[in-house]
Amino acid sequence: MNSVILEAKHIYKQFYDPVKFDVLKDINFQVKAGEFVSVIGKSGCGKSTLLYILSTMDTDYQGELYVDGKKMTGLKEKELAAVRNEKIGFVFQFHYLLNEFTVLENILLPARKLAKKPEAALKDRAHFLLKTLDISKLAEKNPRQLSGGEKQRVAIARAMINEPAIIMGDEPTGNLDKRNSEIVFSTFQQLAQEFNQSLLIVTHDPEFAERTNRIIEMEDGRIIRQ
Repeated sequence: MNSVILEAKHIYKQFYDPVKFDVLKDINFQVKAGEFVSVIGKSGCGKSTLLYILSTMDTDYQGELYVDGKKMTGLKEKELAAVRNEKIGFVFQFHYLLNEFTVLENILLPARKLAKKPEAALKDRAHFLLKTLDISKLAEKNPRQLSGGEKQRVAIARAMINEPAIIMGDEPTGNLDKRNSEIVFSTFQQLAQEFNQSLLIVTHDPEFAERTNRIIEMEDGRIIRQ
């Protein structure tokens, strides 16, 4: 039986514009180890707001959040930052690679920040990920030399470097053409199947969502299907 990696319990979130209104209403769900889950819904339904809470970036909510069995709700920012670096990998619509570094150095940045393993072990891990994602030839290149799909695969390798409990994505194929979107989807699928990696991906792409293990559909701040 797969362990629960992410759990949201009765999460509510209010905005003030100018009066108080609920943007998230009683959100409850789990993501288990190795599950590839997509979150869909129309713009404004609360998907991105939810992702900010689940990623521990937004702490102004009611309810409880657990990552890898540990309660996040109520932790101090320093503790949450440590959880984000060690337990959560991020892949965004824009890759946020640093042009002053090579591909290899970009991938190593979160691991060097975590500083839990010697440099040689970190480089071994980075090269393993480059090979796994079929981008070894890019290791010494500058991000400016890469295609959009290559940049996203580098971003995925960077997200994987600390062996996170879960990878969260915010429209990771939103900026890509069909061919590169397919490459990124296949990469995520490979991570779930071969590495038992949990993935929670917010997407506007119905074709992407339909091929994931499970769809969480949101409407007006609520989950209407999961």
